Amino acid sequence: MQSHDRGHLVYAASGVLAVHTERGTSIVPANRVAWTPAGFTHCHRAHGDTDMRIVFLAPSLARLIPDHPAVFLASGLAREVLLALTGPRNYEPAAPDYGPGGRSARSRLLRVLVDELREAPEQPLHLPEPRDDRLQAIARMLHETPADNATLAELGKTIGAGTRTLSRLFRNELGMTFYEWRTQLRVHHALVLLADGHDTTQTAYACGWANPSSFIAAFTGIIGTTPGRYRTSRRTTARVSQLPTVVKPSG
Repeated sequence: MQSHDRGHLVYAASGVLAVHTERGTSIVPANRVAWTPAGFTHCHRAHGDTDMRIVFLAPSLARLIPDHPAVFLASGLAREVLLALTGPRNYEPAAPDYGPGGRSARSRLLRVLVDELREAPEQPLHLPEPRDDRLQAIARMLHETPADNATLAELGKTIGAGTRTLSRLFRNELGMTFYEWRTQLRVHHALVLLADGHDTTQTAYACGWANPSSFIAAFTGIIGTTPGRYRTSRRTTARVSQLPTVVKPSG
């Protein structure tokens, strides 16, 4: 776990990243960008063959985007800017940055990137972390066995809490119903399994869906594309990505 005095963007050019903060876990599939504001304790975990790019933002730019962890879909322009900012030349401290006036060129690219993210809707890929002991107990069970199809009433009996109480806690503390939260958790697990090379059918049953069709519908509703198309786009993105590096803070 670590924290920084500047906010940073983490881009998965290929593979899948998980970003853990005290607010919960954001899953970052290929071609998404995760934002972690300054001061948030966090850690990253890669799943599959992952090409991770990191860009730090000066406070003057960071204030233009949300003050909470978030995930955005990278537009075509944002993706190209991220790849340019984290290209191989960044490994050579003495190398010129983007020709004459390198630092100002970098600043312009960073501003374009932030402008693109301001226009991008937040992706529903953040799984909030419960604080209540009873919800934490349920979360542990479902993280360990995402295919468990126990109802909220059945899980409540295990931990000694009533359905009405647990339902209220999910809404008030996490801002979603139990079934919405569990679906989100299952999609997180599905992205990891797909990154590790599992096919759609294997992934569907491993994550608790009754059949591949219901899995495809739920996955598409959250990710915006089918599991099959997502796997294909991951491979295409991986082929064109460049050498990963970290962009140092500027300004």
